[in-house]
Amino acid sequence: MKKASVYVTRMIPQENIDELRKHFDVEVHLEDRGLTKAELKERAKGCHAIISLITDTIDGELLDAVGSQCKIVANYAVGINNFDVAAATKRGVILTNTPGVLDDATATHTFALLLAAARRLVEADNYVRDGKWKGWSPMFFIGMDVDRRTLGIAGMGRIGANVARKARAFDMKIIYSSLHRNPRAEQELGATYVDKETLLKESDFLTLHVPLTPETRHYIGAKELKLMKRTAVLINASRGPVVDENALFQALQEKQIWAAGLDVFENEPEIVPGLAKLDNVVVVPHIASATPETRINMGKIAVNNIVQVLNGQPPETCVNPEVLEN
Repeated sequence: MKKASVYVTRMIPQENIDELRKHFDVEVHLEDRGLTKAELKERAKGCHAIISLITDTIDGELLDAVGSQCKIVANYAVGINNFDVAAATKRGVILTNTPGVLDDATATHTFALLLAAARRLVEADNYVRDGKWKGWSPMFFIGMDVDRRTLGIAGMGRIGANVARKARAFDMKIIYSSLHRNPRAEQELGATYVDKETLLKESDFLTLHVPLTPETRHYIGAKELKLMKRTAVLINASRGPVVDENALFQALQEKQIWAAGLDVFENEPEIVPGLAKLDNVVVVPHIASATPETRINMGKIAVNNIVQVLNGQPPETCVNPEVLEN
């Protein structure tokens, strides 16, 4: 009996590919670049399942090109803003993601960006590497204190709560704004729920952990940046379009806020011209989940979801469970 086929849009850890090949015929896009939509439509045609990345647009046009035999698209990501959920649901295609396994890595990375921006680590590192350092000075590379400062968290879900947990080691006051209140975070972590305006005005450090939806696009824009302290530091390790990048560039350039740490960008991999040249911003290439354990565990969930669905079982993590009811 011929095996079902799976198309993987980018190389993921080899052990995940090996596990997938125990069950299915597998084709992997091995080039170190994303596929164009036309390429993905052609290469995934006829497959029964796809492992996609957040950079792959999964919509009705693509699914129609792939064919009605495709039962599942498993995102190798927790985010789902690349999915047209309604289009997939209409066609009976199950969509899955990888929540939970990257919470620790993303929260730790968030704090790494916070500390790097607060203490000007990248700027100071470059100074030394460029041979400019001539000796210690008492007023050299003065940064921002982190201990006992106010940490504002936008989006108190799993990752936001994890960031709050780490902040307790610095005796930070934790305030948050979220679509839904998190009583557990309030009780266990001492977090205080506030409205968005209060969050912006009172935060010394503001970290973003909201999903990308039409409502959260440009959650931080020119108006919001003007409400923040001139000494505030903004950290984004969620999704790039949550921040109006042009407005942020202007705010950083004009010292309207003190600094920013960015893992994601509005139009990746492009960055607003001039942003990366500013001294008061730390920019890294979307690596919040980039640890061996995290990336392997993401792959395990994606593979397990495909194995379950193609064997007639419900997946571990389903984005559109209404498909399972049909």
